[in-house]
Amino acid sequence: MTQFVEAVIDSVRVSLTNQQRIVLLREENRERYLPIWIGQFEAESITIALQEIEVARPQTHDLLLKSIASLGARMIRVEVLSLKGDVFYGNLVIEANGQQINVDARPSDSIALAVRAHVPILVNQEVMREAGIVPEEDILDEVIREGSEYPQGSAAGNESADTEGRLSLFEDFLQNIHLDDLDGEQQEPGSSPPDPDDQD
Repeated sequence: MTQFVEAVIDSVRVSLTNQQRIVLLREENRERYLPIWIGQFEAESITIALQEIEVARPQTHDLLLKSIASLGARMIRVEVLSLKGDVFYGNLVIEANGQQINVDARPSDSIALAVRAHVPILVNQEVMREAGIVPEEDILDEVIREGSEYPQGSAAGNESADTEGRLSLFEDFLQNIHLDDLDGEQQEPGSSPPDPDDQD
């Protein structure tokens, strides 16, 4: 049986070198982070929901959530199920007519929905173990802020602003992160990051 850990959205970051977006999930009650490449639209959608910005017309993720509700169903949670190669696979868990339905979904879309529905984000323990990052405490003491990021928050809306400083040590790493590196492979110098539409 798959074991999961709960995670919250720590931040949505923008690489200064290539303008790619990354969502950082943080394991609840632990300093372990899961970086996932996402597209610009998904990054903006997540950020709008985190900041509770009102838009004139429903966005795609708002529409999907309202469609689920109009059918008498509700979202229970979202899951990051697996990592195959450099592609993450996600899942929506929806309850309808007393039954749970699993819907295959990209993690970026799943996270955008989780923020709106205020439901838990669960990550497969194996995925977190394989691709998660744990900063060393001695590095945290020498943090130098640089780079830019979207405002951060959590799926439950209870993350505080101190997250910004806590993750700034990842800036250089995140600018050049490649998911193959998480498997212990070296990225070729000068290589570009993967297409975010293929990564989540």
